[in-house]
Amino acid sequence: MTTEALGATPSPPAPPTGEGGLAHTLWNGTALPVALVVLVILALWHVGTVLMNWQVVHDTRVRMDQPAGFADVLSATFAMERPILPAPHQIVHELWRTTMEVPTTSRRSLVFHAQVTLSSAMLGFAIGTLVGIVLAIGIVHVRVLEASLMPWIVASQTVPILAVAPIVIVALGSMGLTGVLPKAIIAAYLCFFPVAIGMVKGLTSPDVLQRELMRTWSASPAQTFWKLRLPASVPFLFASLKVAVSIGLVGAIVGELPTGAQAGLGARLLAGSYFGQTVQMWAALFAAAILAAVLVFAMGAVERIVLRIMGARPEGARR
Repeated sequence: MTTEALGATPSPPAPPTGEGGLAHTLWNGTALPVALVVLVILALWHVGTVLMNWQVVHDTRVRMDQPAGFADVLSATFAMERPILPAPHQIVHELWRTTMEVPTTSRRSLVFHAQVTLSSAMLGFAIGTLVGIVLAIGIVHVRVLEASLMPWIVASQTVPILAVAPIVIVALGSMGLTGVLPKAIIAAYLCFFPVAIGMVKGLTSPDVLQRELMRTWSASPAQTFWKLRLPASVPFLFASLKVAVSIGLVGAIVGELPTGAQAGLGARLLAGSYFGQTVQMWAALFAAAILAAVLVFAMGAVERIVLRIMGARPEGARR
């Protein structure tokens, strides 16, 4: 006899097997909300493309004695050579063309420009991470530094990076330092702050009882650091590194703008603005966003590996 016949409420169907499969993702309800948000953004984007390009297209077609009906103007707003707001398919086509159809050694390739920007960003990320960790260790262990240095670290981030970048470029250029290093310094300027703040929070995260227990065991300050403070700071460090690696890429791009660089995503943006190539500019912006997402994902993968080696459970793992 079935449960319906007995008057019992039938149990919901069991979720599909295959923990990492598409069906499992859809069952958990994570894909549908993301898809809806993407569809809404695309719809609003297409509406904005029509509204922003309509008048230019209409006036051009009237001036050239071409049909200017609603359907004619509507279709033309999505196919302008230099639109005010490019349509999504134009950006996708430009991304495909400049990454797949152009040799990666060509200056027309986004892969080539991304490599140039990435080299500066990674060097700046390494410098900023090292500086941030050293500053955090000093602040935690030296009370004078906590009172004197921390306000300056916070104040340093109130200066707009667009104002700092030309000063750094000119100052380092006068000393004969050009190329990757000035852009890396600008990236490091943005990277060190989240790392320093996150490491200070992480190194001070062990509670009083844990620190007192280390004193009971007659642990030296170095042993307390390596056995207690540093392991406790690892999750905080990686959270900061995910922020730092993305804004380091922003710093490298900003560092390319005042130099009139010939290569890099910043140079690509400059060239697009000089010649009114809005599709090229938007493609470079999306390339930077995709590159930043890849870097953050890679940092998350490193975090999971490190936590697994340490025997810690990654955040969000099943219990």
